[in-house]
Amino acid sequence: MADAALVVLEVVAPIFALILAGFVAAWRDWITEAGFRGLNLFAFSFAAPALLFASGTAGHSGGGAAALAFFLGTAILYAGTILGARRAGLPLDRAGTLSLDVVFGNTVMMGIPLITAAYGQQGLAILIAILALHSMVLLGTATVVAEIARNPGAAPLPLLRATAGGVLRNPIVMAVLAALVWSTLHLPVPGAARHTLELLGAAAPPVSLFCLGASLRGFSARGAMGRIAISVPLKLAALPLLVWAMCRSFGLSDLETAVAVTTAALPTGANAFLMATRYATDPSRSGATVLVSTALSVATLSAVLVLMR
Repeated sequence: MADAALVVLEVVAPIFALILAGFVAAWRDWITEAGFRGLNLFAFSFAAPALLFASGTAGHSGGGAAALAFFLGTAILYAGTILGARRAGLPLDRAGTLSLDVVFGNTVMMGIPLITAAYGQQGLAILIAILALHSMVLLGTATVVAEIARNPGAAPLPLLRATAGGVLRNPIVMAVLAALVWSTLHLPVPGAARHTLELLGAAAPPVSLFCLGASLRGFSARGAMGRIAISVPLKLAALPLLVWAMCRSFGLSDLETAVAVTTAALPTGANAFLMATRYATDPSRSGATVLVSTALSVATLSAVLVLMR
């Protein structure tokens, strides 16, 4: 029990303290909405890509098997949720939104600081293998499902081209892909450039968590308890269990399994809400899932970290 309390105190408590600080700052109007937009843009477009590129070119290797286990578990739950929702009578667009809510984790704002704090740079290197495909695969699939639901007769090629173009403009995806190319070609990163990237990247975890807390101020769980009762247990319990089963079946190392399962246990990311808003498919319920899953993940992530460590 003492070790469990120490894990929560050293890893989980500081992360949620920063989230709470952002929430209070937004609630008390200590920072304006425009200020938070600027901070969020800085974290997402500059600091986090710098951190990922610096880590991705630092010589760490591996993570491919963990990424495969992660995405196989994700694919099973995504497909199962869509099929179950369609059988329950939900139209395809709303079924797609629900499915994205239960598989799309907050891998940037929470994943990067949590994995770094819990498992160090080697753990972050494994996370990068997952991040390389996370937004591309999940947001790309969700976009295709939403566009098919909206335009059943749409031509496949223009649809896929538009989806790929949108995802590849994501700074996180581009930073991971750039690091992969740089490392594959064995190109050096000059010392001054690496130090600059590391300084900039060091701001990503705290600023991201602070902005995440502020974003939760705009969500409400009222009127969405039925949706929450389905989406939150699937996200926080079913997905980590599926990914753990995949890791076990592949015989992955303890570190690979820990990173993959912890990543799967992350709460629903705000991009799922933004996708629901873009296509006007239950955005309030998606936002409620983000809010409640983030609040409950204090307990579930603590349990996962204790078990994995």
